[in-house]
Amino acid sequence: MGAITVDDKDRLQIGELAALADTSAKTIRFYEDEGLLPPARRAANDYRVYASDDVERLRFIRSARDLGFSLNDLHEILALRERGEAPCRYVVHLIDHKRSEIDARIRQLHELQAELDYLLGMADQLPDDEIEMKRCICHLITDSATSSKSK
Repeated sequence: MGAITVDDKDRLQIGELAALADTSAKTIRFYEDEGLLPPARRAANDYRVYASDDVERLRFIRSARDLGFSLNDLHEILALRERGEAPCRYVVHLIDHKRSEIDARIRQLHELQAELDYLLGMADQLPDDEIEMKRCICHLITDSATSSKSK
């Protein structure tokens, strides 16, 4: 028995679809429950049966998720396509928005990195740990929180 290909069947069981799309059956059921994949037809034995078109849709969903698109984003993209509209302009808008979010997050991470570098530099100047001092668990974090509030 060789590898499964889309051309072999237009009726794919969930495991076959998962193999073709390089994902899991659990993920397929999740996307189906979320409405991103159309409900599967059922065979006489009540197994889910998928069409070969579902392979491409599932690959698209996986790629979009890997790029950070939310389930809501995907719902809108797929809805545009199903209405016969090209979703690419909307996708460009989403990409631009995601890029701005990432830029902001990178700035926040640089600020956090600078704060951590400062704390590492201060570590040699702190008093010895005094486990008996009940009000302060760790000077580094306490001092950092105090200085952050004053900013």
